[in-house]
Amino acid sequence: MQLSIPTTAVNDIFGKLHQANSAFQQRYPGDRPDRQPIHTVYGGADLFKASTAKMLGRKALEALLTYAPNFVEFGRIFHLDGAFDLPRQPGVVAQLETELREMDAASRQQQAGWLSFEVYEKVKQKLQTEAVEDFRIDFEDGFGNRSHEEEDQTAVKAATEVAKGMAEGTLPPFIGIRIKPFTEEFKVRGLRTLDIFVSTLVRETGGKLPSNFVVMLPKVTIPEQVSALVELFGVLEKQIGLPPNSLKMEMMVETTQSIMDIAGTNPLYRFVKASQGRCIAMHFGTYDYTASCNITAMYQEMDHPVCDFAHHMTKVALAHTGIWLSDGATNTMPIGPHRGNSLTKDQQNENTLVVHRAWKKGYDHIRHSLWNGYYQGWDLNPAQLPMRYAAVYAFFLESYHGAVERLSTFIEKAARASLIGDVFDDAATGQGLLNYFLKALNSGAISLEEVMATGLTMEEIRGRSFKQILKNRAGG
Repeated sequence: MQLSIPTTAVNDIFGKLHQANSAFQQRYPGDRPDRQPIHTVYGGADLFKASTAKMLGRKALEALLTYAPNFVEFGRIFHLDGAFDLPRQPGVVAQLETELREMDAASRQQQAGWLSFEVYEKVKQKLQTEAVEDFRIDFEDGFGNRSHEEEDQTAVKAATEVAKGMAEGTLPPFIGIRIKPFTEEFKVRGLRTLDIFVSTLVRETGGKLPSNFVVMLPKVTIPEQVSALVELFGVLEKQIGLPPNSLKMEMMVETTQSIMDIAGTNPLYRFVKASQGRCIAMHFGTYDYTASCNITAMYQEMDHPVCDFAHHMTKVALAHTGIWLSDGATNTMPIGPHRGNSLTKDQQNENTLVVHRAWKKGYDHIRHSLWNGYYQGWDLNPAQLPMRYAAVYAFFLESYHGAVERLSTFIEKAARASLIGDVFDDAATGQGLLNYFLKALNSGAISLEEVMATGLTMEEIRGRSFKQILKNRAGG
């Protein structure tokens, strides 16, 4: 049928629209397919060694086995589904554990204690193999303000240890440094540490950086701070022989001005744009941000409403840009008040009570972050790692079976509607289900084989798009 609007007019108008649509797609390319770490451990630069990640793993496993010696106690600490219906007598628990281990996966998942058992086993294995996914060598809050001479020496020493870790294969999959902010007070110090650390590292390694190396810029308040760091990256790369764009960065949301500027707008996308493609992630600083909102120390918690507001504003500003988002840390440490090898029974019990209480509090904070769509957060002590992995694995595993059934049925229904010409307009729900599997797979909570139980192929999983799955299955 002939259209009333001339083809020349359509081509002209759609040509301009094509340019606008293409520009929009460049700004919002969608989530990156790369692996995102589920946590970042921050530690003072003066304490960092090539073996730090391994040492943290040993201490984390020791904490787990000391304060959660079996899967039943573990499940009760975190209130996992069915845990309070399980027996607690050591002999009975050991027998139950043996029975569950000998069952196939399908049979085990029908038992009351399956969730506690699965999560406990996964956490234990994670702590034994890759307890630390990401580590940030901290020259800011975790290091403090020291003399230029001391920070210079620490930067050299830390860089040398990173080079040693690269050679020995002991670094975590992701690593980086946090320098001091580019405020007037600290910009020179931040630059000195950046220059000394990176120059030393490249000299020690013969021109190489670790995989997934980033520089964290804290307390960003204006785009010009980001621009300055990016310009300095370019100069430094040229001076020490690194390929252009080798240095990547991430930045921190820690002030109210980074959520809303003087003009009443959210500046976060302008911060990212100022990075000229070098920004990887945006991290939330819980305690600086709550302090900037005049929240008293007792209530400076990750789940405070002012934090939720900042989380939502950040997510809305940066959704679909490919920038990873990370929540902050729980500062209640799961460390008992009594130390030593000859503690009384009462002292041991008090330690256990303190650790369990701190674990549950941190677990709830992490679950709150996951519920808000923040799949990465901070840890400050190795004893926090068991609660980190417990929260993440339980969050995904407890809804696994329902998600498999829902997505399988959803894809079948959608594909059938497409084939017979019906309108299927609930693709967003399908994408939400697919996102669950993508995030669960990224976290290590489930395996690729468990994702494929939905009927998805490897190519469809990698494609990350529910709409594209439907299009391909309909022969489009």
